[in-house]
Amino acid sequence: MPEGHSVHRIARQFALNFVGHRVAVSSPQGRFAHGASRLDGLHMTDSQAIGKQLFLEFAADEDAPRLWLRVHLGIYGAWDFAGDITADATTASAGGRMGQTGMRGVDTVVGEHEDSLHSIGAPRRTRLRMSEQETEQSLEAFPPEPIGQVRVRLLTDTAVADLRGPTACEVLEPDEVAAVIARLGPDPLVDDSKAAEDRFVEVIRRKPTRIGLLLMDQSVVSGIGNVYRAELLYRAGLNPHTPGRDVPEDVVRALWRDWSHLLHIGVQTGQMLTMDDLSEEDYAKALSSRDDRHWVYRRAGLPCRTCGTNIVLEVVAARKLYWCPRCQA
Repeated sequence: MPEGHSVHRIARQFALNFVGHRVAVSSPQGRFAHGASRLDGLHMTDSQAIGKQLFLEFAADEDAPRLWLRVHLGIYGAWDFAGDITADATTASAGGRMGQTGMRGVDTVVGEHEDSLHSIGAPRRTRLRMSEQETEQSLEAFPPEPIGQVRVRLLTDTAVADLRGPTACEVLEPDEVAAVIARLGPDPLVDDSKAAEDRFVEVIRRKPTRIGLLLMDQSVVSGIGNVYRAELLYRAGLNPHTPGRDVPEDVVRALWRDWSHLLHIGVQTGQMLTMDDLSEEDYAKALSSRDDRHWVYRRAGLPCRTCGTNIVLEVVAARKLYWCPRCQA
């Protein structure tokens, strides 16, 4: 399932290539025909991600009422972009390309799993699939024919986006969008204020629920999935079975700040890179292979990178949980 960084990258593709354009909206599959008819011919006026939720705003003109397309990709969903696009839309943010201090950008590294392709420079005619993984192909003709069960197609003069297999895809009025957002926990890429941090801390500290479950609860904090959950807990040295109310306040605050840190890296690289202070060689390896990217995730039975104890795999609430019983005792 795509985690928060992936959805923010998708939102930036829309911001760069669709916002400000008139959009032809259709449902090649037919399941979204009514919703598509409500949006067809409108201009896309905004693109926002909050955690794992994507919100695309449409209007006939500047003063017209707004409608929103809400999409949650779930386990199987993916967006396919094609046309005169760039494979790296991080430059769509107001602050330009996101990067670590002193970095000139991210080199192109094609690896396995959460692959990310980075094109610095002018957009080119290409096809890009964005979900948990990102893959790129050449494009012969535009617009391409829909492939598979396309729930909704968004088409401008220069770009097209096809949505397949989402858990949620619906048209909402502004008050309905506000109600959805009100149920979501804070997302540090949307709100990095002290108030957002305090909200996260207050909810965690009053709950008897295990911290390993709380971090996956989208009403507590937005965007964290299985990978980031395991890695954040390891980096904090936290036993995943500790009740939230028993986690010291300073540790909860550190969790929030570390989530913000890792989320920024995920948006920048397109990968859930959770190991810091890597050499140039190890950084390149981490970008190209998940086996070199994480502390504990998908390392069941392998020795902990720090203490040598075998990493444990448990199934908690139907999701896989990886942790080190010594480092996280």
